[in-house]
Amino acid sequence: MLTAIIDYESGNLHSAEKAFQRMAQETDAGDVRVTDDPEIVARADRIVLPGDGAFPACASALRASGCFDAMIEAVQSRGRPFLGICVGMQLLARVGHEYAETPGLGWIDGEVERIAPANPALKVPHMGWNDLVIDRPHAILDGIDSGEHAYFVHSYQMRMTDPSQRIAHVDYGGDVTAIVAHGNKVGLQFHPEKSAGPGLRMIANFLNWRP
Repeated sequence: MLTAIIDYESGNLHSAEKAFQRMAQETDAGDVRVTDDPEIVARADRIVLPGDGAFPACASALRASGCFDAMIEAVQSRGRPFLGICVGMQLLARVGHEYAETPGLGWIDGEVERIAPANPALKVPHMGWNDLVIDRPHAILDGIDSGEHAYFVHSYQMRMTDPSQRIAHVDYGGDVTAIVAHGNKVGLQFHPEKSAGPGLRMIANFLNWRP
């Protein structure tokens, strides 16, 4: 079993690589590899798409990468489990509105908009620990309860057109989408590799997920 973490120059992947490798070893879930090789992505058993930065830049870099078509083939045609993290989750949406209207992958029915807390004292970006509120059960949340913490760093969030695809949210002057899922695809707005025990548990859950 191989899990491919796609490297499309969207940020430092070292901590994510180490966290996924640790949980793969602990749960006997095979190998984890950070790669920009389309052949490796195409034959991977699981795909992870990270992302740091602005939605338009990440969308452009992903589409320009040699791994884009291989990712589409693996996830859409072959049904491989997919995990998007941070902007990698946002790219699942139909469209993003950061700086310019930019098409996303359209795998989740939502749009990415700037966070606008009802309390003006709350700063944007939304940065730091926040309590997860689980909206509906999902395999990624096995062993996770509402009230457990995750680590966020973002200024934009996914506004859901189809609320049934939102799995969890947090309160930051209003609802902020935290986890989305549909079919063989799941996305985490927070960084699981920086979210201590609950984050590592979700990584392990993904590595052993068979949608």
